Amino acid sequence: MAYPSIEHHGGADGVTGSCHRLRLAEDRSLLVDCGLFQGRDAEGRDGLEGHRVRFPVDDVLALVVTHVHIDHIGRLPYLLAAGYRGPILCSVPSARLLPLVIEDALKIGFTRDAALIERFLAEVEGRLVALDYGAWHTLLDDHRHRLRVRLQRAGHILGSAYVEVDALDRADGQAQRTVFSGDLGAPHSPLLPAPRSPWRADVLVLESTYGDRRHEDRRHRRARLRAAIEGALANDGTVIIPAFSIGRTQELLYELEGLIHGDGGERWRALEIIVDSPLAARFTEVYRELKPWWDAEARRRLDHGRHPLSFDSLYTVGSHEEHERALDYLAESGRPAVVIAASGMASGGRVVNYLKRMLGDPRHAVVFVGYQAAGTPGRDIQRYGPRGGWVRLDGERIEIRAGVESVAGYSAHADGRDLLAFVRHMRHSPREIRLVHGEAEAKRALKASLEAWAEEAGHALEVTLATETH
Repeated sequence: MAYPSIEHHGGADGVTGSCHRLRLAEDRSLLVDCGLFQGRDAEGRDGLEGHRVRFPVDDVLALVVTHVHIDHIGRLPYLLAAGYRGPILCSVPSARLLPLVIEDALKIGFTRDAALIERFLAEVEGRLVALDYGAWHTLLDDHRHRLRVRLQRAGHILGSAYVEVDALDRADGQAQRTVFSGDLGAPHSPLLPAPRSPWRADVLVLESTYGDRRHEDRRHRRARLRAAIEGALANDGTVIIPAFSIGRTQELLYELEGLIHGDGGERWRALEIIVDSPLAARFTEVYRELKPWWDAEARRRLDHGRHPLSFDSLYTVGSHEEHERALDYLAESGRPAVVIAASGMASGGRVVNYLKRMLGDPRHAVVFVGYQAAGTPGRDIQRYGPRGGWVRLDGERIEIRAGVESVAGYSAHADGRDLLAFVRHMRHSPREIRLVHGEAEAKRALKASLEAWAEEAGHALEVTLATETH
């Protein structure tokens, strides 16, 4: 085998389960992400055995985490169970957020034993190495190799990063810079600076989630979100927004605060915004504490005395009892409200209860603002809801009479144009790009765009569709 080489142990044949291994030699490698499989990607992976880490870990020098979404870090417990004992490298904000995500994942998928969870979290926190953006960190420098990594802002969620890896083989003097994109954010996302392209890459492992799409711009997506909510206001209904607890929830709160602060009138100022997720509330609190990593626009709001993630009409629902009361109140009262609840793909969590109670009532609306993976209830509602179809939730067939809207511009992912720009704006273009994190059609579309650009620009570029290493 020629080194360095890259193996994909997730995130190559689908969108989730991100896990990529850069091998320097037979006995030395670097792992980038170790995420959980979701939706269709999780078929045939039921239970603990289905997610077990099957690749060797004794050669892994370090795990680098691009960001703390569960499809990028959810297999961390399995990785440690497989014997991994090395450091976990991530950005400073991610180091604050990661233990919260892992604690929640443990409660859902492993155990509710508080003592066991506490011991595991102590183990994880003892391994965390928080890196500043833009600073090289040397992992290895001996007579065989020099290996160093650098994190750069990715604009996907707070703390997200793409990873630059410099590997030098001292035996032959060959050096290679490999860049792992992680998940790249769309320009003009709330709260976060847009990602800037790296100076150079020899090999780029690039996500392709929306490689075949083009998002609406921010002005249009705000108008779409506002229109969907005003429709529910007129109908005395509730707008249900499935959203992941970290990232999307905070971006939506930021945008809703802007709409309320604008010219929406008294009805908007009286509109209840309900976050029904204890985990999202905890993340939002940490987001508030991490203001130094917000973008300039968000900090200007603070300077003007506004509180984008904490405003008068915002309510959080904590206990299960409070959740039940909120559900009954909204389903029966006819008081307009916006409910943000997890999970983002409606595959579990409290949002399912809202959907079961409200999908059959045309007063209400469901607004999707993020990617819905194939095989998830969210994808089924998104696809069949506008045609008056049905969806199966908790084994129950639910007719869809509520309004269904998809506002793609709120995706935390770059679209096809943004992904191409990420490559085009490098001063020294890669010789090879491996496309990961996308369904087949999205990968093929992005591959065609990249190849067309390379041919026009006169760059020698090989674009491949990554496949899983079994």
